[in-house]
Amino acid sequence: MNPAASPDPPDSGGDVTRHHVMTAEERAEYERLRRHATVRHRRLRRVGSSVLLLLALVLAPLAVVAAWVQDTVSDTDRYVETVAPLASEPAVQEVVINRFTDRVVANVDVAGVTDSLVKALQDAGAPPRVVEGAESLEGPLRNAVRTVVDRTITQVITSDAFQQVWEGANRRSHAAVVNMLTGDREGAVRAEGDTVQLDIGEVVDEVRERLVDAGFDKAAAIPDTDRTITLFQTEELGKAQDAMRLLDILGTWLPVLTVVLAALAVWTNPAHRVMLMITATGVGLMMVVLLVALAVVRRVYLDSVPPDALPTDAAAAIYDTFVRFLRDSTRTLLVVAVITALVAYLYGPGRPARAVRTAANRGTTAAGRGLRRAGLRTGSTGRWLADHRPWTTGGVIAAGALALVLWNHPTVGAVALVLGIAVAVLIILAILAAAAGPADRAADQATEGSAP
Repeated sequence: MNPAASPDPPDSGGDVTRHHVMTAEERAEYERLRRHATVRHRRLRRVGSSVLLLLALVLAPLAVVAAWVQDTVSDTDRYVETVAPLASEPAVQEVVINRFTDRVVANVDVAGVTDSLVKALQDAGAPPRVVEGAESLEGPLRNAVRTVVDRTITQVITSDAFQQVWEGANRRSHAAVVNMLTGDREGAVRAEGDTVQLDIGEVVDEVRERLVDAGFDKAAAIPDTDRTITLFQTEELGKAQDAMRLLDILGTWLPVLTVVLAALAVWTNPAHRVMLMITATGVGLMMVVLLVALAVVRRVYLDSVPPDALPTDAAAAIYDTFVRFLRDSTRTLLVVAVITALVAYLYGPGRPARAVRTAANRGTTAAGRGLRRAGLRTGSTGRWLADHRPWTTGGVIAAGALALVLWNHPTVGAVALVLGIAVAVLIILAILAAAAGPADRAADQATEGSAP
């Protein structure tokens, strides 16, 4: 309907329809009301977009942690891949070797052996000098036993067989992670009050068997008690377990909800490109916050572990091993956020963005011109690519995003690979479009004009 004129009801006595023409004052009032409604509508969209963005940014780090927890708990291969490096970590190996050696040597009654030897020599009427020499054998004998035991245990712990035993035990007891988070008393990793302990029973059995085979019959008496190593102790374990249970439940849907909220924030905002930049930048900042939080938690954890219970280097190795995939995921999302913000900026009107686009266009145009000079014209294909460049560009970007979504545990390297392929494809498409040439376009237009 034309706002400047509105039809009046026809007269009862004639066929002529009269139209009301808006006066200047009425038109000005109409334009004012329309602008006011438009501004109000845009303001509401911006407010709604800001609320959605705030929710998405708050949920982003929680979604990353929840997905990591669920992945580690539910995927056996992923869990084994997480804990496998502990068996080959030198600091952890040293702790295990020292603990086993102390327990085995303490279980060997060296003093009883020397006392029996002294008594036997006395009963046999040995000279006093020989008896005194036998009494002084306790120290050297204890050192010899410790040396042999340490060497045997070291061979076991540093062997490939131990690595296989370690991975096999963790694969069979994959529920250990769930036990730690829920407080169950089964599996290799378990929660005892405010401490988290590692059950090394299978390793104890392996070492005991090796020592018996090496001739240490006393090793068969190694007790089955005290077969755990305290990983860390914290009064906040109960709260962490509650939080992890919630994150485990939301592990699947929280990331989906976060992505949907971010997408709605971009869609509802009138300035889609600017909002995409803001969203990507915000997500990147939240990933930085998560990395800082992991570093702070690491420091708190190391300070909470008594050095006599677990050396600092071993505790650091354990923590870094357990959270390394979480760090990798956070860094990957940070890189994706930076790339997204940069791409959104390059589509904008800024002078640097225009300069980059101009340089890229000149380069692809020159390459296409070179192909034409070499006789390699793309013809109708190139013209179609040139006419549908926004669609082809969007398709390539969408394909790259889909590849990352479908990629199983993408890393920064995977993002770089997908980005490189996408950029290469876009460059090739631009060159093929430029290789069509203006002459081919004019010929097409002439052909279309002469067609009946």
